[in-house]
Amino acid sequence: MEPPLHQENDIAYRSVPPAGEIGHLVESFWMLANQSGRPLPVTVLPDGRIDAVFSFEDRQSIVLLGLESGPSRAEIPPDFTRFTISFRPLAASYLFKNFLPILPDSATVLPADFFGITLDEFQDMEQFCARLTQNITGMVSKRMDERKKKLFELIYTTNGAVSVGELSEKTSWTSRQINRYCRDTIGVSLKTYCNIIRFRASFQHIRAGRLFPDENYADQSHFIREIKKYAGVVPKELARNKNDRFIQFSTLPPG
Repeated sequence: MEPPLHQENDIAYRSVPPAGEIGHLVESFWMLANQSGRPLPVTVLPDGRIDAVFSFEDRQSIVLLGLESGPSRAEIPPDFTRFTISFRPLAASYLFKNFLPILPDSATVLPADFFGITLDEFQDMEQFCARLTQNITGMVSKRMDERKKKLFELIYTTNGAVSVGELSEKTSWTSRQINRYCRDTIGVSLKTYCNIIRFRASFQHIRAGRLFPDENYADQSHFIREIKKYAGVVPKELARNKNDRFIQFSTLPPG
């Protein structure tokens, strides 16, 4: 059974959550299509994910994208479909160790068969995700470090609104070691990553018109500064999302 399709004007979006065994590594499998017949200009916002993008072109490849450090402009070609695996940073050292650090705003071309499956085999999104899940599980050759798993669990459950000191204490891992790990894998400090996750956690609130801090910002001014830093605009303009400019807002589920 195919996962439900979310249609927002000219953009079609379908997302599949990962199976439990790879939930620490993968946030989602998703497919996005421009069905308008014309190019759509969009702005991509930081969301704390590492993306592996499969190309449907004649020359198939996979592009590994580092974290976004700020808003970036792009254009979705007409009649274009994009299939992506969004990874959590924990995946970097287990699946992409030969490509570390995966620097912010970087793009690295991987072989078309890096995950043991190519788009030639794409028949059904659910089936494709099931195959990828099996193959990704097999690619993890060593047991995961429990400190790293706990670190990201804490970041996600608090929406990034947690201090480096508290993370260090709860993981029994020094702040220096955590920061070195973060910089050596995803190219940013722990604090920066937490700020990006907190920014992302504000999307649903802002889209609903709640233009005040819900995610432990110090005050309204701090909230506005942080939103403008990562989105390039103030919360009011982000909420308006004129012409579906901000792609993550255009693909948010109704809520």
